[in-house]
Amino acid sequence: MAQFTYKARKRSGEIVSGLLDVNDRGAALAQIDKLGLFPVALDAAKGGTAAAKPGGAAFDLRRFLPPTLREAALRPRKPRLQELATFTQQLANLLKSGMPLTVALNSMTHLETKGIPSSVSKQLKSDVTEGRSLSDAMAKQPVVFSDMYVNMVRAGEQSGALQDVLRRLAEHFERFAEVQQKFTAALIYPAFVMLTGLVIVFFFMTYMLPKFLSIFADMKVDLPASTRVLIGISNFFSDPIYLLTMGIVFVAGSIVFLRFRASDLGRKTLDRWKLNAPVVGKVVRLHLFGQFARTLSTLMQNGVSVLTALKITEQVIPNSVLKEAIAQTREAVTDGKTIAQPLARSKVFPQLMIDLIKIGEDTGDVPGALRNLADTYESELNIGLRVMTNLIEPVMIVGIALGVGFLLLSVLQAMFSITSNIGTSMGR
Repeated sequence: MAQFTYKARKRSGEIVSGLLDVNDRGAALAQIDKLGLFPVALDAAKGGTAAAKPGGAAFDLRRFLPPTLREAALRPRKPRLQELATFTQQLANLLKSGMPLTVALNSMTHLETKGIPSSVSKQLKSDVTEGRSLSDAMAKQPVVFSDMYVNMVRAGEQSGALQDVLRRLAEHFERFAEVQQKFTAALIYPAFVMLTGLVIVFFFMTYMLPKFLSIFADMKVDLPASTRVLIGISNFFSDPIYLLTMGIVFVAGSIVFLRFRASDLGRKTLDRWKLNAPVVGKVVRLHLFGQFARTLSTLMQNGVSVLTALKITEQVIPNSVLKEAIAQTREAVTDGKTIAQPLARSKVFPQLMIDLIKIGEDTGDVPGALRNLADTYESELNIGLRVMTNLIEPVMIVGIALGVGFLLLSVLQAMFSITSNIGTSMGR
């Protein structure tokens, strides 16, 4: 057991302190939470064993890295959407309880969120204590806090509604995390089916087929065409020269493809193909349109100017075709035009989006119109994912069944040929 001293704030705002006998820091925080308190400071008691571990300090391979690599390894990674949502929700809850910002950030240093180390909160607390605004402090950590995050926090500070803005940000990230999870879930089963089929084919070609080939070679009979094709494939994959040639071709092709994809022409070509691809293209479009509408709506709803909101949305959208259309829209809005007109000229966004944004502009509620659009596209995305999965699964199963069936048919035909040859020989 270890001892921890703590200071915590009651819901009434009163500061209390105490001593806890628990296993570790996580258990101490859990105990404070059970007491209905918000932690302000948590430290190992003098003489305690909170940080002690058998065998001394933990072994860390990063200390053997060169300084530049060690610094990169210690630098916080870009958090996942759900991790960012949890961090934002925790901060919003602390502020809602009545804590001053500096006290809330100090508590966040003890409430380490998965994917966002406590050093992030410590730096935020240090910057805010020195007199910086929270948005400026977050802008110093672009790996963790995006331009969208920083601008929304800045708008919340200016309007005096920081708690509400943080809560909406958390909801925003949770929605997108949910969409990502749906994409992943939709691809898990097809990927499993494909992997299973490849394992079966690999096992048959490398283990079972050579045994049959030795039998066929000893019998010296004319083999069916399908069996000869199978033998040729097996010989091709077992010849080191052919394998080396294939490896060189694969590496060269990968390099050419990656260089093409990195170019402006290649990126735009591939992104346009994603939008127009059969079956998958509809799902991609629904996801991108929903992301555009949800991001722009969230920014404008929280007081971010239209031009800044469009610029941030352009950075968020991962498709270069849509990026170009948003950039053209932003330039047109700078000239005093509405959003709907330049979006329509791009011929990328659907007519439904153009019409609803136009209605939002006429009624003075563009964020509301965009929010309704986002809800619509997210609902259609759920249906599109199910349709895509229902189409891909049978196609993959049929493809694998045909491949395995060809392997079995080739072997069985050869066996029948051998049996017929033996029967004919005995009859003579």
